[in-house]
Amino acid sequence: MIKNLIIASSIAVGGTLLSSCGGNKDMVKQDFEVAEKQYTIMLDQSKDLTSFPRTTNPDGSVKGTDIWDWTQGFFPGALWYIYEFNQDPKWKAEAEKWTDALEQAKFLTQHHDVGFVMYCSYGNAVRLEKDTAKINKYNKILIQSAESALTRYYPNVGLIKSWNDKMSWDGKTLWTYPVIIDNMMNLELLFYVSKLTGDPKYKDAAISHADKTMKNHFRSDYSTYHVVDYDAKTGEVLHQQTNQGYSDNSTWSRGQGWAIYGYTLMYRETKDPKYLEHAKKVADFFINHPNLPKDKIPYWDFNVEQEGYTPDWDYKGQNKLNYIPRDASAASLAASAMLELSTYTGEEGKKYFNAAEEILKSLSGTEYLAAPGTNSGFILKHSTGSFPHNSEIDVPLIYADYYFLEALLRYKKIKG
Repeated sequence: MIKNLIIASSIAVGGTLLSSCGGNKDMVKQDFEVAEKQYTIMLDQSKDLTSFPRTTNPDGSVKGTDIWDWTQGFFPGALWYIYEFNQDPKWKAEAEKWTDALEQAKFLTQHHDVGFVMYCSYGNAVRLEKDTAKINKYNKILIQSAESALTRYYPNVGLIKSWNDKMSWDGKTLWTYPVIIDNMMNLELLFYVSKLTGDPKYKDAAISHADKTMKNHFRSDYSTYHVVDYDAKTGEVLHQQTNQGYSDNSTWSRGQGWAIYGYTLMYRETKDPKYLEHAKKVADFFINHPNLPKDKIPYWDFNVEQEGYTPDWDYKGQNKLNYIPRDASAASLAASAMLELSTYTGEEGKKYFNAAEEILKSLSGTEYLAAPGTNSGFILKHSTGSFPHNSEIDVPLIYADYYFLEALLRYKKIKG
């Protein structure tokens, strides 16, 4: 049986926190106040514009990454969200500074995540900027970013290749055209640039990618495979496996979150009802899973230690913890996605709104929300990057913060 050291305290503390600050209507305000305090600390620690905050080092210092990774757009994006909430020019100045520092990543072609990097940063910049000259500059950068993304799109396969040749997680399979469920998050950039330029090639590639992913990345219960490897010549599916989940047949929690978000945005951009139906079923798997803890913050994989799910690696030898880590990043992005999904689904939308609200309440409790001055300046605690690789386990992660702030803004808008 999975051990749980977080559930009871998070429910109790979260409930106390919300009642003491005047109810749910103050939750967003309270959380952004924490975000401002934490990111003031983060900015004080992060003076090198070539190192973008990602997580923490073992000594508690901020660990950064350069512009060629996949997480570097989330920090400027989070700064834009803080500015969107408080309208304080000093936060806009910081957001602009860190966004501008990313410009050369518009030529990122060595992996698929140019969409993550450039749209979370420059996409929010365009949305919130009022200066026409700056908007024009940002749009040119986004157009080049979309061109970079399309260098990894092979028409005969119909999907954007996620990684270059890579060995599978168990070291037994060479993937030559791997596509990961995360890649759905890069399609928003392509839709934007199609609208901006009037050129349908970007959105056509996005639609093809989403359709092939919908066909091959999902099991009959709408759980996700993490990695699908294709034949680069024929487009045939060769392998359906995982890279960051517990086992090939398990459901990596953050991957399920990417899928909810990705198909919700596909409906937003196309209004094709098949994407809406798919997003609902993928979200239903998440919120109805019997192994989802009571506080709605998932374990890093839905099926860890469950019967029928056995990894080809020494999990017990690697798991030095006396509990199964959660993934607040999976929770925050799922909450953000389900809040948007709730606006497209009429009366049924209450189910997705309520699930997202429960997640936000839990994340706003002291078990997950950092006390100001702690957590190296990050907002949320208890995320998991890649457990099989013994990387970033039960630590803060910048993308957990990003989607948490996005979810709070969406929640505020829906609540009016």
